[in-house]
Amino acid sequence: MIMRLKLRDLIGTLLVLAIAIPYVGYLVRGEMPLVQDPRGMSAVGLLLGTAAFLVVRSGDELDRFGRGEIGLAVVSLALGLAALVFAETAFAEVLLAVFMASILVVWLLEIAHHAGLVHLHGAPTAHA
Repeated sequence: MIMRLKLRDLIGTLLVLAIAIPYVGYLVRGEMPLVQDPRGMSAVGLLLGTAAFLVVRSGDELDRFGRGEIGLAVVSLALGLAALVFAETAFAEVLLAVFMASILVVWLLEIAHHAGLVHLHGAPTAHA
């Protein structure tokens, strides 16, 4: 069953684009307005990524698939915090890239789920 995407999916997508565009500019130019280093880019990703996830995830039921999406988002959040904390190290750019990729993966999974492209059917469990 294909579901229609909703306004929340559009808003979440715009928020992810608000992360992606400065990141690409940061990669090309080395800085963007308000983003001069890995710390600034990590902060943008954390703030807008969290907002995007909360918007896109709102109203979804907390089923098995939803718990997996939340788990993946927590991993992305941890990567973002690590990118922020280690922004002054030689590993900063790699950590930032992994964090940015994780935001994209979480967003893609949520949108694919809402569009009906991803399904997870588990065996029913018996409750005593």
